[in-house]
Amino acid sequence: MLALIIPTKVDAFHAWGEYHWARTSNPFTLKLSSNLSASWVPFLATTSSDWSVSSVLDTNIIAGTKNPKTCKPTLGRAEVCNAKYGANGWLGLAQIWINNTSHITQGAVKLNDTYMSRAPYNTDAEKNHVMCQEVGHIFGLGHQDESGADLGTCMDYSTSINSQHPNFHDYEQLEQIYAHLDSFTTIAAALPISASFNQDDLNSQQNWGRRVFRSKSGLLEVYERQFKDGSKILTTVTLAQN
Repeated sequence: MLALIIPTKVDAFHAWGEYHWARTSNPFTLKLSSNLSASWVPFLATTSSDWSVSSVLDTNIIAGTKNPKTCKPTLGRAEVCNAKYGANGWLGLAQIWINNTSHITQGAVKLNDTYMSRAPYNTDAEKNHVMCQEVGHIFGLGHQDESGADLGTCMDYSTSINSQHPNFHDYEQLEQIYAHLDSFTTIAAALPISASFNQDDLNSQQNWGRRVFRSKSGLLEVYERQFKDGSKILTTVTLAQN
């Protein structure tokens, strides 16, 4: 099971393990590469604006160059894609590539229009919720709650209209995750990476590695795929309820 970091100075406690982007100063800017259809663009704009409220990070939306169906990652930034990925059970994925020192080197968000284009998921509130949550994972955030309780954050599993944006505890946790600086950066950096990282179809569960977490609600799963050099891919999966 993935361990959570329990901070001593703030109340937030939903970091995704120890994973974070390496950087030499705060605030840092992470590029979100948009490979989205027109209908999804406003939701990424909202998410980018929301997370940029953080005191430790900003986001910058850039034009994407990837095929949304494969959504291959790019070192130093996050690719954001939507497509009809099929009736495979998941609404959205967030995938982070980790080097052998627990630093995030690249990320990908995938939104499954097979489900998101139909009820009950085809509302503005649900699209804001899923987009905000999956991008939040790219920074190293976990969920505040997985029971369905309404905590007023996109990092919960509530279907409430209150669950479309980050809340105070999300910003607190980001401050905790990025409290220390690194001597190098993985943002927009051409660092060495396992040759196996980007070769497989990572939309398919068979390539995610072993499942390391499943929520009691059954709505969240996390998978880990480890490589010989110590690097790995982590995939957090938001599952459909119908």
